[in-house]
Amino acid sequence: MHRLAALLLLILPAATAPAAAQSPIHRCIGANGGAVFTDQPCAALQASPVSPNALPAPAAARPAPPPTLCAASPDELRQSVIGAFASRNANRLAGLMLWDGYGRGAVIADIRSLAELMKQPLLDVAMPGGDAPATAASTGMAPSADSAPAAPSSTGQLVLHVGGNDGSGTLRELRFDLVRQAGCLWLRSAN
Repeated sequence: MHRLAALLLLILPAATAPAAAQSPIHRCIGANGGAVFTDQPCAALQASPVSPNALPAPAAARPAPPPTLCAASPDELRQSVIGAFASRNANRLAGLMLWDGYGRGAVIADIRSLAELMKQPLLDVAMPGGDAPATAASTGMAPSADSAPAAPSSTGQLVLHVGGNDGSGTLRELRFDLVRQAGCLWLRSAN
């Protein structure tokens, strides 16, 4: 027992010696405005000390607001489309589309065409006929208690107007049906 205690007394100072030998890192702002990291005090370098807790997080480190994954209203879906174009993210736009019934090859071809579409400037996102989705009350159809689960229902259209990127100044119009399924609104190509 005494040998173990003696051994621990010898090892403990040896383990803490490297930590005590390290000098602290001083974070400073130099005379030219650049960041300086040094083992000397900031005053020795004619720099201003900076507390690491006082630094704001860089813009890249701030989390971006999450995209809408399930649009509950036509306006949310419209804003998600605008956001996808703003970030030039074809995958984000594809995530807003209802793909059931498409074959694998058709989906790949459509996503490639969406990637090309993202290269064109978005001029307008319109919803002709209003933003109100169709409901059982507005269509005059009452749901039956013994009926099968509801199939996707069309609730209007979303029309994109994009500028051509060929320099001709021609406008291109793309129409998407708004389809409600599983409590969300989705896009389905109407062209």
